[in-house]
Amino acid sequence: MATLENKVSAVVGDRTAKVLDSTFSIKSVGDLMRHYPRRYMVRGELSDISVLREGDETTILAQIYAVNKRPLRGGKGSILEVVVTDGTDKLSLTFFNQAWREKDLKIGRQGLFAGKVGVFNNKKQLAHPDYELIPDGSDVDSAVEGFAGKYLPVYPASAKLPSWKISQCAQLAIGALDEIADFLPETIRAKHDYPSLHQALVQLHQPADLDHAENARERLTFDEAFLLQSLLVLRRIELKKLNSTSRKATAGGLLDAFDNRLPFQLTAGQVAVCKEIESDLAQPHPMHRLLQGEVGSGKTIVALRAMLAVVDSGGQAALLAPTEVLAAQHLRTIQRQLGTLAQGGMLGGSDKGTQITLITGSQSAQARREALAKAADGSAGIVIGTHALLGESVVFKDLGLIVVDEQHRFGVAQRARLWKKATVPPHILVMTATPIPRTLAMTAYGDLDYSVIDELPPGRKPIQTVHRYEKDRSRVMEFIRSEVAKGRQVYIIYPLIEESAKLDYENLMKGYEEVKAFFPEPNYWISMVHGRQPAVQKETNMQRFVSGDTQIMVATTVIEVGVNVPNASVMLIESAEKFGLSQLHQLRGRVGRGAEKSYCVLLTPPTIGKEARERMKIMTQTSSGFEIAEKDLLLRGPGEIEGTRQSGALNFRLADIMQDRSLLETASQQVTQLLDKDPTLVSPENQPLRLYLQQQKTNVNWSKIS
Repeated sequence: MATLENKVSAVVGDRTAKVLDSTFSIKSVGDLMRHYPRRYMVRGELSDISVLREGDETTILAQIYAVNKRPLRGGKGSILEVVVTDGTDKLSLTFFNQAWREKDLKIGRQGLFAGKVGVFNNKKQLAHPDYELIPDGSDVDSAVEGFAGKYLPVYPASAKLPSWKISQCAQLAIGALDEIADFLPETIRAKHDYPSLHQALVQLHQPADLDHAENARERLTFDEAFLLQSLLVLRRIELKKLNSTSRKATAGGLLDAFDNRLPFQLTAGQVAVCKEIESDLAQPHPMHRLLQGEVGSGKTIVALRAMLAVVDSGGQAALLAPTEVLAAQHLRTIQRQLGTLAQGGMLGGSDKGTQITLITGSQSAQARREALAKAADGSAGIVIGTHALLGESVVFKDLGLIVVDEQHRFGVAQRARLWKKATVPPHILVMTATPIPRTLAMTAYGDLDYSVIDELPPGRKPIQTVHRYEKDRSRVMEFIRSEVAKGRQVYIIYPLIEESAKLDYENLMKGYEEVKAFFPEPNYWISMVHGRQPAVQKETNMQRFVSGDTQIMVATTVIEVGVNVPNASVMLIESAEKFGLSQLHQLRGRVGRGAEKSYCVLLTPPTIGKEARERMKIMTQTSSGFEIAEKDLLLRGPGEIEGTRQSGALNFRLADIMQDRSLLETASQQVTQLLDKDPTLVSPENQPLRLYLQQQKTNVNWSKIS
């Protein structure tokens, strides 16, 4: 007999086990049981080829009659055509760029073939059908009889491991399995009418009918969400057990002085989030909060108030930014907003004030020494920097708060290095301008409290977004010329994608020359910023645009997070079809920060793919970042958007963030209720869950702070 922890070789043999491992990283019986079928073919509902009609979903028993491989037009790829017959008629099976299937699909082999009937050149065909070949030497009549009335699982497969072979392995494992201990409490199973874990795994691989298979799949999908939420909530509980220093603002101190000099009122959303953060900072355990907000929603002022509260309490705050440009902007913005309050201990400075210092990789040795000294002796209450903050030479007198801007730009190890510079666990505030759909936030960030600023400051005008094609370029340039004539500034953005970095760089340089031809000096002045430039040159060119010395900024997405230029009224995105929705929205948010009407122009070739067209349509129809994030999630899945969480928390095999939203939310609610009643999982009913989670902890990086 076997358990889920046993090596898979114990049930399938060493030779097959090696192929399972090399092809699908299946090492244990549990790994094999969680290599789930993606669909089922209905055995016993076999059709004759002669009666098939276009559009029919069918399963046929047939013999391979002919095999032909030929290149596709243009020489890019190949097509494999397999002709099968069942004695009543012939049918073509077509596979594009899958020549490796030729090894299995030999003339004379028999099997079950399933798919949707299409017609091409007046011939019936199945494109990319699922199939299961009958092993050589098997009696076909007996095989068909064995198939009748059963459901044949179709697995993710490969040339070395066809679906029928994986099915055989799964059946061997099921036959050898001991009863599996169930970690899901009986009360929750009963509430949802779920089978036991053992029953669910058997029913998914050996379904009595499709209803049983679906119920098993729902149980196992629920498990994924339930276990992830359990780990995340327990993580939150563990974090709250850590001792930290309460950082409550002093009445009549620096924070109050700052509030008194604010020339505007905070929005209701900002006020609500500030209260949440102030409450967190006052606790004797560290805050771990995610702050989401649209570009321009006022996250920085909220973060600044938190930093000032910490300085009030005698501590220091570190603001970690992804680029030197953004770090420098934060320094200027905060110094401007604080005025004399940023000159504590200096001539003319406020007696309630502090100092702000900057630490970056490119600053001079003298500037770095001065900044390091201010951080070490505590005279700088706020220390702003890039990755340079993580260096061993950077020491704080009393680091009480870490603010991470655009947190997805930093890895877990980097954030942990900054964490270790505090004498006691510091408070953590991570910010993102990338709106995160609720379900994704719940699953990827369930160990964090999270706040949302869901409104823009009053007076902000909506950005008009239009989609234009290459043929419209001259009109677009004339429009830009008219905006510049009004005294406005313009961004022109080119893609820069790793896989084609050289080509994209060439396109950028070509585009820059074209822009210069449209806007010749000395009537117009142009800045260019891209990743290959030295940091000093990049900073200089950016500052020329910020100060208004140049009217046009030609750049790659290096400016996606960066400068705030209220006078910029036009964002032209070249090759917009190459950008994802969230990135397009981020770029668009660089304009519309002043009082004037702003525009975003999406420029594409005349022919673009269906998904790209859908992205352009969405961008022109909505300005809501959260709505766009939802659409992005639907189009691309969580993988890329989960750049929001580099730790890779989402490794679902079955659960789908969008399709299973209600199930994920239910699982989250059930976990919260369970742990509210039994936070240490000591009750007899919950002990199997406790044991299971303890085993899982070995695979979780508990040092992550966001």
